[in-house]
Amino acid sequence: MAGKFYAVKAGRVPGIYLSWDACKKNIDGFSGAIYKSFKTKAEAEAFMGGISAGHAENADTGNSAKTPGLTNVNSCEKNGGQRDTLPYAFVDGSFNIATKVYGYGGFLVHDGVREVLQGHGDDPEMASMRNVSGEVGGSMAAIKRAIELGLKELVIYYDYMGIEMWADGSWKRNKKGTIAYHDYIQSVKNDIKLHFVKVKGHSGVEGNEEADRLAKEAVGIN
Repeated sequence: MAGKFYAVKAGRVPGIYLSWDACKKNIDGFSGAIYKSFKTKAEAEAFMGGISAGHAENADTGNSAKTPGLTNVNSCEKNGGQRDTLPYAFVDGSFNIATKVYGYGGFLVHDGVREVLQGHGDDPEMASMRNVSGEVGGSMAAIKRAIELGLKELVIYYDYMGIEMWADGSWKRNKKGTIAYHDYIQSVKNDIKLHFVKVKGHSGVEGNEEADRLAKEAVGIN
C-alpha cells in the first residue's frame, strides 16, 4: 500500500497521486495550486470533495476518515512543509418556489478574515433560472468583493458546473443571467486571477454545506 496519497484539488490535472514527484508535476508553476498529502486514500478523497481523479494514478483503499475542515492551503510536504495560502470563497444558490425569490449564500476568506456573502432578487426573467440565478450571483458577489479588497487571486469553490463552464465560455449562454455572468467574468480578467474548484454538493464538505445554508437563508428557506 502507498505510504502517502497526494490530493491535487487545483492543478494541471486534479486527482490523487501516489508519489510526491507525480504531485509536483501537476502543481509546480501552477499559480493557485491547492494540494495536500494524506496517510489514507479515504482522507484524500474527502479533501477532494468528490472531484474526479482525472488521469491521476490509482491508489489503494485506505481507512475512512472525517472530511477535513475548510482549507485552501498548499500543504504537500516540501522543504519542511512551507505553505502558500490564497484567498478563497465557497458559494451556492437557492430558490424559494413559494415566493419566486432566488438568491445566493457563501463566504470569502482572506488574510484570516471571513466575510459572509448573501443576496437575493425576484426579477421574473432571472427567477426562471431558479437556483442557477443564485449560483452565478454568488460567484459574481465573491469576485466583486475580492476586487474591492484589492485581491489579485481568488479560489472559488462551487458545486454547480455552470459556475466554471459559463465563466470560461465552455457552455453556451442563452439566458439573461448566464450572458451577464460570462460578460462580467471576461470584464475582470485583467483585475483578478480566478481559480474554479468543483466540490460535490451535499457530501459533507463543510464550506459547501455552510454556503448552502446561507443561500437558503437568503431566500427565506429555513
